[in-house]
Amino acid sequence: MDFKEQVYSVLFISAAEKFNTSVSELLPDYRYHPVHFAASISAAKRALIEREFDFIIINSPLPDEDGIRFSIDVCNSKKSVVMIMVRSELYHSFYDKVSSHGVYLLSKPTSKPIVSTALDWMATTRERLKKLEKKTLSLEEKMQEIRIVNRAKWLLITELKMTETDAHRYIEKQAMDRCVSKKEIAEEIIKTYA
Repeated sequence: MDFKEQVYSVLFISAAEKFNTSVSELLPDYRYHPVHFAASISAAKRALIEREFDFIIINSPLPDEDGIRFSIDVCNSKKSVVMIMVRSELYHSFYDKVSSHGVYLLSKPTSKPIVSTALDWMATTRERLKKLEKKTLSLEEKMQEIRIVNRAKWLLITELKMTETDAHRYIEKQAMDRCVSKKEIAEEIIKTYA
């Protein structure tokens, strides 16, 4: 799928109805769906229990907090890209608190072209995070395979009195001869001897 064809889910947290309407115009359905609005951080936390979002945009301040702690927590525990929109006089104090956690910050007042550009930055970051997630998953799968093969080798060593080298060769040869993965052979050994 082409990068421009990606669709992103959005959680927009804002208590300003007029601002929500303006931002809604910048979030067309063909690019941003679903778009969920929350009027407070507590409502946003409830929405995050139900589902994950690609983007979380916070229009600070909010009735229950400024969004700093929430945005840091989300960046540290979720796969979402977070941006806080904050009044220009507060920009630097917010920046000092959130920038090292990967939270984007946008100064208000702003314009539609700047918000559109910020959304493009968020999309770029989300795509990078997706690639990292795939790499992490691949590494975890490889580590799991190594653990299974090692367990099978241990069983061959203890049950059939093979050396570690012989057990390793046995698993590799069986996998090559039968055109299956070493993991599959190891799982069969584990079923047989465990």
